[in-house]
Amino acid sequence: MEQEQVWDVDAAQRYDTPGEGMFAPEVLRPTVDRLAELAGDGRALEFAIGTGRVAVPLAERGVPVTGIELFRPMVDELRTKADEATIPVVLGDMATATAPGPYTLVYLVYNTISNLLTQAEQVACFRNAARHLTPGGRFVIELWVPELRKLPPGQQAMVWQSEPGYIGMDTYDVVQQRVVSHHFRFDETRQAHLSRSPHRYIWPAELDLMAQLAGFELETRHADWTGSEFTAESRSHVSVYRLPPHHEGPSA
Repeated sequence: MEQEQVWDVDAAQRYDTPGEGMFAPEVLRPTVDRLAELAGDGRALEFAIGTGRVAVPLAERGVPVTGIELFRPMVDELRTKADEATIPVVLGDMATATAPGPYTLVYLVYNTISNLLTQAEQVACFRNAARHLTPGGRFVIELWVPELRKLPPGQQAMVWQSEPGYIGMDTYDVVQQRVVSHHFRFDETRQAHLSRSPHRYIWPAELDLMAQLAGFELETRHADWTGSEFTAESRSHVSVYRLPPHHEGPSA
């Protein structure tokens, strides 16, 4: 499965769920609050800006936001909310594309770094973030913690959410460090809608090493955007990496 098969016009038009899920105020408000705090008086760059779930309210808070996005249908949906003058977007891969900068903050939310399906691409993403940042700038990543402890021996699939009208299931390839998320949505009829997305999962320690290769240091890690303590039981984390004040670019 290629990412181009996932993020098509249909997926882009279905992506927004105003007031619910990742668009719920209790999810979105702390995200925007924390990013606005980290951006300070500087500019922010969002990798994989998508339909502008975070960028639009962040720009409304007065933070100048630019985006990089690989898939045109997602940008088309963003353009229904903000024009190019308000939120400029560069079409391209977040691991390699460049945007006019520099920035005090680069951020990647809601597990999006895992959409890069090789370790090399994920490392390149860190280096690309470093290229865009001023000395002392920050790179923020929101990412889930792999839940392999819940996967019984010999079993390759796990239901991680089940509620009326929705079942979420992940299938794992532990050799390749890959997971495919399956989303089943259904109603009272016999028909269901299935969407799938491939990912390469990353352990927090591996993420920290990627950061080190690009010249970053881990500044903080919390379990969520409100600053809850990160523990062995946390299902996700918000990690803030910072360049040293006299950073001269990522290592080769």
